[in-house]
Amino acid sequence: MIRAHKIRLHPTKEQHVYLAKAAGVARFVWNWALAEWNRQYEAGEKPTALKLKKHFNEIRREQFPWTWEVTKNASDQPFLDLGKAFTAFFEGKACHPKFKSKKRSKPSFYLANDQFELGDHRIWVPKLGWVNMAENLRFAGKVTGARITKTADWWFVSIQVEMPDEIPVKKRAAVGIDVGLNRLVTLSTGEGVENQAFLKTALGKLRRANKRLHRRKPGSNNREQARRQVARLHYRIACLREDALQKLTTRLADSYGIVGVETLNLKGLLKNRRLARSFSDASLGALRRLLEVKVAQRGGQVIKVGRFFPSSKTCHCCGWKWEDMTLKDRVFVCQNPSCPYYQFPQDRDHNAAQNVLREALRLIGLIDQVATGTGSDDGVNLAVDAG
Repeated sequence: MIRAHKIRLHPTKEQHVYLAKAAGVARFVWNWALAEWNRQYEAGEKPTALKLKKHFNEIRREQFPWTWEVTKNASDQPFLDLGKAFTAFFEGKACHPKFKSKKRSKPSFYLANDQFELGDHRIWVPKLGWVNMAENLRFAGKVTGARITKTADWWFVSIQVEMPDEIPVKKRAAVGIDVGLNRLVTLSTGEGVENQAFLKTALGKLRRANKRLHRRKPGSNNREQARRQVARLHYRIACLREDALQKLTTRLADSYGIVGVETLNLKGLLKNRRLARSFSDASLGALRRLLEVKVAQRGGQVIKVGRFFPSSKTCHCCGWKWEDMTLKDRVFVCQNPSCPYYQFPQDRDHNAAQNVLREALRLIGLIDQVATGTGSDDGVNLAVDAG
């Protein structure tokens, strides 16, 4: 198992210049390699990352001597990254690689495990020396590499460490999860997690900062300071959101061995002009990805329930379906006279989470059948503790 520890760097002004140069070299080499790949491909040739790297090294000293001012990894790794990008593209897993913009792309460059050294709150970079780190590496294991990136005028190093796989602890408890905007997560146990909407909370500050930015004269120092303020606000919002998601998914992965979730059409939801910003702020896709990774690491499994499964419209007890239910109906009331919950108001999201749990257990064969309108659960045999 490979884990990464992202640590903030505290470089001096001279080191800032070096890091920017190294990131610029990496961006330039990527763009050069991509342009050469496209040219050779259109000419009917079969380009590879190794051929491009060899050709670049042949003309590098004469045409691009300034690339020698930084570590060689800054000019070597982009070829390997481009090769992986085209492999993913040909396999249908990613889009066609694109050129990197100096203004829009994130500055970064890679360091191989033999090209840097870690010390007490510091990292040694070739042709630069020791750079102060905010903290020491937390993980113990074989260091496989590092990538230095820049976010909101701050430099970070992400160190990859190869660690032995954790021995999973079997947990019998299962839970169903219903995600939304009013409540980020509602569990089948009845627990709800509030959607803190970090972007919505900071939207006033962000708007004022953007107004201040566009009023400044292009190229002036005041405009650069305003740009930094906007970038820091965006970074703070992203950090708050990630912190909340990390803590929530870790708690769920530690508590439950089987987690049932719905597969949402996130791209379709983001096309709704009224709710797109709210869905982006909730970051439901990141929530599901983190949950899948952490549950798998702990020996559990995430069961995906189809997006067309009517979890919100169906009574979790008897299976009666409320066909004309709308988003405004926040309380579910079963109209089946033989159901124990007949005309009993239930929380809509809690009912949906219970349906997601039952459907997830049915998909993996841990219950014989789902509720079919019998008015009781006698025909449902649970093989796990539903928590």
